[in-house]
Formats: sequence, C-alpha cells, structure tokens
Amino acid sequence: MSPASTKIAATGRCFCAATTWGGEIILDRDLLYGAVSIGQYADHDTLVLSRGPLSLPNRLQKRTFDIVVSALSLLLLAPIFAIVALLIKLESKGPVFFKQTRVGQGNRQFSIYKFRSMRVERSDSDGNVSASRDDDRVTRIGRIIRRTSIDELPQLLNVFLGQMSVVGPRPHALGSQAGNNLFWEVTNQYWLRHALKPGITGLAQVRGFRGATNRIEDLQDRVRADIEYLATWSLANDIIIILRTLRVVVHQNAY
Repeated sequence: MSPASTKIAATGRCFCAATTWGGEIILDRDLLYGAVSIGQYADHDTLVLSRGPLSLPNRLQKRTFDIVVSALSLLLLAPIFAIVALLIKLESKGPVFFKQTRVGQGNRQFSIYKFRSMRVERSDSDGNVSASRDDDRVTRIGRIIRRTSIDELPQLLNVFLGQMSVVGPRPHALGSQAGNNLFWEVTNQYWLRHALKPGITGLAQVRGFRGATNRIEDLQDRVRADIEYLATWSLANDIIIILRTLRVVVHQNAY
C-alpha cells in the first residue's frame, strides 16, 4: 500500500492522524450520481439525494403556469391539431390519438395522449420496443410529426387536466427498457424522478438525452438530469427550458 493514497470502505468514521497519507472513501456510484448537494443532520454532514416534492407555494406557481401555458397553446394550435388529425385519418385507419399508460407523479399511472404515428395493428401499447430510425411501424405522416415533435402536442391536454406539467421528467411506459433491463432495474435513483409531475419537455431533453435507450447509459444520463432538475427547480428555470426546447424541436434522435 502506497503512503500517498489509501482507500477505505465507507462503513463508519475515518480519522487521519498523519498528513503524509491521502485518503479516499469508496461509495456506490449510483449514490454519487444521485447526490444533489451536501446537507446537515444534527452534527453530521449528509449527502442529499433528493429534495422531494416541491413546497406548496412552488406547486401553486408551477400549476398556475401550466394552466395558462396549456390553455393558450391549445387555443393557438387548434388549426395545427385539425390539419394533423385530417392527415392521420387520410393515411391509415384508426383513431387520431394514441393513448398509452405512463407512470407519473408518486408512481401513479395515467393515460398519455399523442398523435398516432404508427399503424394501429403494429402499435406497442406497453412501450416494450422503442421506435428506431427506420421503424416500419411508423406511417409517412407519423415520421414527419415524430421528427418535428408535433406528435407530442396533445400532451397539452394532459397538462391542462393536471396529470402532467409543461416542464418535468418525461413519463415512461411500463415496459420501457434500457438495453435488456426495465428502467427501474437500471438504477436505484430511478424512482426519485417521480417526486414531480412528468413534463412534455425537461432538462434531459434539452441536453439531447432523447430517443431510443439502447444502452443502460442512455437512461442513466436522463435520470441524473431529472434529479438535478428537481433539486434546482424554479419558475425561471422552467421558462429557460421551454425556450431551449424550441431549439431542439427537430432533433436527430427524434424518430
């Protein structure tokens, strides 16, 4: 063992009596990824892993903002809704909207709305298979609305109904997988993101973490961003994320 560096397991207190020795503490990497700050409990320092739900004043701010934005957006985008609905009906049989069960705040399930972009007989209601770049399940109009994120616009209805927020962690389908693992099997930090209502867009999305989750790392990047968003929430940050979203509406990983 070199006197320049010593590694010990973090099972209790560590006292270093000599200044000629370096010291490191071995920690679970998932724990570090989820940490948002250093806190204090009594006389002890703590590693803050999650802030939990927002305070009542902050929740009121966020909900008021969501109602105003979703209501105005639904009114202004009504012509686009009508055109997209007509094109979907003209190309293939089936409903205009695609509904799928997603996991929301407090792990409660709800039905998310999207414009249908796949053929009805090939739709994946459980979300077991992420859409790929040359996915033959996607219709021609579906490819356009997915590429431009127009398929996500009906989620403004979810926001208005109080099931979602304009900005927040993206809601996932029950069968979503990263690699060959279900999302909640990938990291112990996964459920912390559900302290907030899910969003149409979020910090992870504006950082480019979207599209298929072919690797475990694809999900881990998103979870870290979601936990960071929760820890640093402010209405100003939500507005900044919305503005940044406008720059990535058309994205190379949106297919």
